[in-house]
Amino acid sequence: MNLDKLQNWLISTNNDVAYISDPISINYFTAYSMDPHERIFALLAFKEKPAFIFAPELNVEEAKNSAWDGDVYGYLDHENPWAKIADLVNQRVGKPNNIAIEKSHLSVDRLEQLRIAFPDSSFTNNVSPFVAEARLRKTPEEVKQLKAAGAEADFAFQIGFNALRNGVTERYVAGQIDYQLKLQKGVMHTSFETIVQAGTNAANPHLGPTMNKIEPNELVLFDLGTMHNGYASDSSRTVAYGEPTAKEKEIYEVDREAQQAAIEAAKPGITASELDAVARDIITKAGYGEYFIHRLGHGIGMNVHEFPQIMEGNDVVLEEGMCFSIEPGIYIPNVAGVRIEDCGVVTKNGFETFTKTSKELKYIPVKD
Repeated sequence: MNLDKLQNWLISTNNDVAYISDPISINYFTAYSMDPHERIFALLAFKEKPAFIFAPELNVEEAKNSAWDGDVYGYLDHENPWAKIADLVNQRVGKPNNIAIEKSHLSVDRLEQLRIAFPDSSFTNNVSPFVAEARLRKTPEEVKQLKAAGAEADFAFQIGFNALRNGVTERYVAGQIDYQLKLQKGVMHTSFETIVQAGTNAANPHLGPTMNKIEPNELVLFDLGTMHNGYASDSSRTVAYGEPTAKEKEIYEVDREAQQAAIEAAKPGITASELDAVARDIITKAGYGEYFIHRLGHGIGMNVHEFPQIMEGNDVVLEEGMCFSIEPGIYIPNVAGVRIEDCGVVTKNGFETFTKTSKELKYIPVKD
């Protein structure tokens, strides 16, 4: 069980308590998921005593009826949650010396509140690296969920391609994708804002959809993903609406070659930096290296972006079960932008992608 890993870490590092504040981390350790908004939501874990969830009273019954079989405690809006947490912890283990926190998530304000509640405790130890490491290699069940999320992304691409027509805006196409995901697939949450970029807008990688209108004979970039049972998908495709220029076709083919080469090179034993270089070298040799302005990929799982980072300088050795994106891009200002992205899992002998939409340049007929 994932919680056992956390308790073993507490023992090995001589921490009395782990205060887990990131809702996604809490979900990983407890199988209970919720968005607390501005309220306090935490998992308190101990070396030997049972862990408990602390949540707004609004969510206590939901948490008790979830897959989590441990204790759940709540607080009302007018109550001091920090004082209640301190009382509960003191009842379990007395006054703790060392409380490990998620430094990558916990705000300074909330850390100060914890210091007031536990004036004799140290908060110097960081549990975030352990959590990231624990989530780095996916189980077969996690891979199953990621594949299901990938299938939803493939469906979304088809909706987006079919929505292209003269004069509609990028936001209209993105809206159609999001609406049909809800209507036909029951997808209530995308993993990030659906991106649709037409023409030169695609040269700005994270611009997002605008009121820019789709015009004939230009490339259109889609970057999208869903959340499926707490696991994310993330994929990109670039298509031709009408007939692109020879330059745009060239850019596309260079990017496609780089992405395919990286997919074929991804396997146990290669480092993240070496894999980045496989794609980057192809793009550089084609004369477009200065326009590939981001890492090759990022990890994926319960977060749309997590470890490992597939980038220059990262010498992490890839292992079976690691999941990440391979997404080279070429972005030439005032000309065009192309990105092709698949997330997948490192297998015993290679790399299996979660999305299956073709990467041959797709030509969408112009229509009014």
